[in-house]
Amino acid sequence: MSARDQLLVVIDPVARRTDGESVRIAKDVLSAGAAVRVCLPDGPEDFAKALARRGARRLVVVGDDRALLRAVGTLHRERDLAGSALSVVPVGTAQTLARTLGVPSGAVAAARTVLEGAERRLDLLVDDSDGVVLGDLRIPPVGAGATGSGATVSGAADGAATGTTSVEGHAWLRTCQSFVRTLAARPARVAAPPGPSPARLRVEADGVTLVDLDQPVEGVLVTAGHGGGLAQVEVRPSSVGAEATPLRVRARTVTVSGADFRYRADAVVAGPVRTRTWTVRPRAWGLTLPR
Repeated sequence: MSARDQLLVVIDPVARRTDGESVRIAKDVLSAGAAVRVCLPDGPEDFAKALARRGARRLVVVGDDRALLRAVGTLHRERDLAGSALSVVPVGTAQTLARTLGVPSGAVAAARTVLEGAERRLDLLVDDSDGVVLGDLRIPPVGAGATGSGATVSGAADGAATGTTSVEGHAWLRTCQSFVRTLAARPARVAAPPGPSPARLRVEADGVTLVDLDQPVEGVLVTAGHGGGLAQVEVRPSSVGAEATPLRVRARTVTVSGADFRYRADAVVAGPVRTRTWTVRPRAWGLTLPR
């Protein structure tokens, strides 16, 4: 029996809890077409140990986007991505990343892809702390939360309705009180919070500064892409009045620096950091996709 016909199926604990039926279906389809060894890790440490003991078996992850990210990140840290073809059966509520990469939705279709599909080599974004990005990297603007004035309005109305007991004998005042109570019972209109403040960041692509600290930006989007060895970089400058034209380039490395900022790498929010550099690793990892 070839290595392709031998599978190590690692089932993420979140998938087992959220959709046991889809997990069972995936196991049945995979077992009908290959020699399957099932692993049920209880947490990240067990997950990493299972990957380390896979031997020549092909790795199949049954789980959501976070399980896929955990598998790729673990193999990257082991420096074993180049020799590993990864397969995934998306199970769980978070499946956006897997679908974006081309993995079919549904346990049956995804499991059949594991058995009948072909490996496709994809680019990988790797940062200077050894973190990985499979899809999108987003740096949102600095948040500036605010609370509406609804509670104050409602409280004032309640006070007006209940703070006049000494004059309840007057009919016209009772009428006014009834009117105020009616107003108080209505939902208070809450003012919309102001939008988030622009961020002041320096964004460099392959050593060339796209925006500097004197130009506020609304957001930064970096996408690893599916080949070519270059990331797509989009910077949206802040503007007053007419919307500013986004800056779009393709680059091998992207460095962002400035005041403490957070970023979202696929489904994970990281930071705050002062500076971070992401580099594209061309065709760094393999994913089994439909032929």
